[in-house]
Amino acid sequence: MSAVVTSVSGSDRAPEALATSIADKSLIASQFGGASKTYDGASRLQQIMGNEMLGALKRAGDDLRPRRILDLGCGTGWFTRRIAQSWPCQVTGVDLSPGMIGQASEQSGPVVEWLVADAESLPFPSDSFDVVFSNLMVQWCDDPRTVFAECRRVLRPGGRLVLSTLLEGTLTELKQAWAVADPGQPHINRFESESDLRQRIEALLPDARVDTRTIALPYASPMALAAELRLLGAGFKSENRRKTLTAPGRVRTMCRNYPKQSDGTAVASYEAAWVYWQAS
Repeated sequence: MSAVVTSVSGSDRAPEALATSIADKSLIASQFGGASKTYDGASRLQQIMGNEMLGALKRAGDDLRPRRILDLGCGTGWFTRRIAQSWPCQVTGVDLSPGMIGQASEQSGPVVEWLVADAESLPFPSDSFDVVFSNLMVQWCDDPRTVFAECRRVLRPGGRLVLSTLLEGTLTELKQAWAVADPGQPHINRFESESDLRQRIEALLPDARVDTRTIALPYASPMALAAELRLLGAGFKSENRRKTLTAPGRVRTMCRNYPKQSDGTAVASYEAAWVYWQAS
């Protein structure tokens, strides 16, 4: 039996999104789909942050007896498969990118259901899941409140949400280096501030716990960082991005101005946030 893969459209339950868009959803889906074959090998940060949430769920022990779990923004299904191995229940992986879902289904047996769907408008009835797991997806949405509202809607009473995202200050070294090399031209994706995130969570997910910390990852060079972002499909996605290749001179200037460690390596900072919430 092969894995089930479905493409669906959701409802119109979500609240009004922010006026400023990161990028068109079709572009986001296409770029991540194009990286589906290389994503897992480059996903250092994704594995660090997802393992934190998986560990939190496992520490719940006997208090967690899920019948149905949703991995929202599942990508290639790295954590979806680990969730299915850890809990004998129905597991569903959802991603906006058909390419990611195709890669996920190729690597999995029939125990996981795979769907192409939009996290901002989920195609599930209310009170459908006991756990919603979402690792580094919500920062690609126009307005995280839309996703929070959908997660709250599909969770059963007593259900758990474990979610991670990135905050303002992520890739600050790269942003500062590009500001010297290409003044006035953005090169880094928009990330929400911690204060805004906490405000939105308080309004929609009362009594949620938010943990934050800086994760610093080393790279051989700034170009190695840029290469990793490409392998992840996580490059700059704003509608204000340059539509042509950046001039080599600007790239060299960026590399010269990127802060280096004493051994010559480059460190990239990621402002990480985890959200833990239990529905009442």
